[in-house]
Amino acid sequence: MTREQKELLLKDLCARIPYKTKINVDDIGLFIPRLKYIDGITCHFYECAWTKFIDEIKPYLRPMSSMSDEEREEEGKLWDIVTTTRNDLHYLYTDFLVSHHLDYRGLIPMGLALEAPEDMYNDD
Repeated sequence: MTREQKELLLKDLCARIPYKTKINVDDIGLFIPRLKYIDGITCHFYECAWTKFIDEIKPYLRPMSSMSDEEREEEGKLWDIVTTTRNDLHYLYTDFLVSHHLDYRGLIPMGLALEAPEDMYNDD
């Protein structure tokens, strides 16, 4: 894995922590990172360790093509808001994609993520 790929994966994973994205860690298997709160400040318990074993981490993500009709409709509305009315709300669009575990960065084809089984996130 190149340094650029490691940085891309780390950025992507950090955004996904609040949404309980499931990841596969070599020798451990399925793992769900959790948030830990200290004095009202959010920090991730494993954040320091991630950089040490980033080569062993692959999140389970959904391809963009797996969006349901309802998700496509919501995504389209958010995209319209961002591009035509309030482009300062771009984070809403990204949050939507991340919260639905969608691979908007193309990590699956790069081999940096695993395609989530169809029902993996149905109970969330």
